[in-house]
Amino acid sequence: MYNSYFGLTEAPFSIAPDPRFLYMSDQHREALAHLLYGVSSNGGFVLLTGEVGTGKTTVTRCLLEQLPEQTEVALILNPKYSVKELLSAICDDLHIEYSPSSRMKEYVDALNEHLLENHRNNRNTVLIIDEAQNLSADVLETIRLLTNLETNTEKLLRIILIGQPELLTLLARPELRQLNQRITARHHLRALRESELAGYISHRLSIVGAEYQLFPPATLKRLYRVTGGTPRLINIVCDRALLGTYVQREKQVRNETLDKAVSEVFGETTPSPGNERRLSRWAGAFSVLALAAAGAALAPQWRSLLNPAGPPETAAAQPAETATVMAAPAVTEPPETEPEEVIEAPDIRVEPRLSNPANWSWQTDERAAATQVLAYHDLFELWGVSYVPRENPNVCGFAESQGLRCLMSFSNLADLERMNRPAVLSLYNPQGQKYYATLVSMQGDVAQVRLTGSTHRVRVADLQLWMDGGSTVLWRRPDAYVGALSPGGTGPMIAWVDQQLAAIQGREPLSEPPATYDENLARQVRSFQSSKGLQADGVVGPLTVIYLNTVAEPDLPLLLQPGEGD
Repeated sequence: MYNSYFGLTEAPFSIAPDPRFLYMSDQHREALAHLLYGVSSNGGFVLLTGEVGTGKTTVTRCLLEQLPEQTEVALILNPKYSVKELLSAICDDLHIEYSPSSRMKEYVDALNEHLLENHRNNRNTVLIIDEAQNLSADVLETIRLLTNLETNTEKLLRIILIGQPELLTLLARPELRQLNQRITARHHLRALRESELAGYISHRLSIVGAEYQLFPPATLKRLYRVTGGTPRLINIVCDRALLGTYVQREKQVRNETLDKAVSEVFGETTPSPGNERRLSRWAGAFSVLALAAAGAALAPQWRSLLNPAGPPETAAAQPAETATVMAAPAVTEPPETEPEEVIEAPDIRVEPRLSNPANWSWQTDERAAATQVLAYHDLFELWGVSYVPRENPNVCGFAESQGLRCLMSFSNLADLERMNRPAVLSLYNPQGQKYYATLVSMQGDVAQVRLTGSTHRVRVADLQLWMDGGSTVLWRRPDAYVGALSPGGTGPMIAWVDQQLAAIQGREPLSEPPATYDENLARQVRSFQSSKGLQADGVVGPLTVIYLNTVAEPDLPLLLQPGEGD
């Protein structure tokens, strides 16, 4: 329902175990490595456990996509079988003929002959049992006996058990100690850490072609608090929150919308974040810079732009594969409570001509909104584009008319430095009010920042303390780009990707690029993504295009001088 409104190619938070959406956190990568080990090892059991909704089945689907070609798989999804029913299901998956009246020995003999035939033809046979906590002790013992099917040097059947933590309790029973001793690799999948949530959300949104971050940092904190980092719960809440945001015709999920989504999903209301905000830990000389310069430079003509006539253009009337057009984000309300502690700014050097911050206070949120208008004006100026907010209140719609696009993300300065693009930053002052500044350049530990028409220098470490994580960069869309390109996709974007990679690798582009985005090109993209600290998923979305564009367009506005950060 909301896909076209946000410019998405499909729903980003489906709970179906689609391996394309698997976010490779450290533990998910380790889980997949354990399963791959089980496929290639010489016998024994591999055990993958985890709480409900942590991604076990999705990891399994990812495994199935990466199995060697010479591998035959029997996948049991409903293990509430008797011993005979389980053997029948295995034979069905492996296309082994049997009679319904077959006795146990006949099932095992037929399976053994099939495994020997696969072995003679250099084919591996793998048995994967999902929801294995539902297996009875008798069935588990039968599965153990199947590992006795072997040659003099090699086990014929690799077995992977996947289940909830109850499976660990089941395997600890004395009568199953022989099976437990044959487990050669174990991994327990836990919920995501809070530090991984932003990456998880961004990854799923990038797969469906999102051009900006739909979940601001403040909503991510609440989201983690109510879901505990369980991917399935995250997906359910996010899907409902996007639906509510679509109904309200907003462009980003607000805290109130997220709370309502949680209430509808769980049947309860989340508590107010109150003093959970990070204001009590922010410090640095940028407090002086922000408070003083904003008051000195606000011009009256900008205030009339705070409420431009007419609603911003929405993406509802656009096809799904085009860019999402959006207005600049709304001004964040002040925090409900005063911070418990404010650390005093250290004595560092900043540029002179700053008024005394003790004599300055933010009187209205309109002042913060005006800093946002000016920040986008300065960002467009760096791209050589004259931006008149009064005539173009829809920031990203105007960017699209200039061959540019907005990318909103939850970033730190290290991420932006790697991206190497100027950005509009979302920051807070000591009173907890949001304001905006343009990050123009970075050199060593010093950043150059434009705030309300004035340029200032500030230490990178101090600037980071005031960021809430929200940032917006502009990027130039290649003519061939109509949305994220995933492996197996088609279109002229394939040739563009090959051209950029050829320039990076110092080779000639292919004279005839492949008709589909094949594994060879995807492997090169994943290698490039890894070298840049990106999620190595092979999907050519906005972030990957931005990094590739750096090579293709050397005249782009960059944060770092040529030679820095290479």
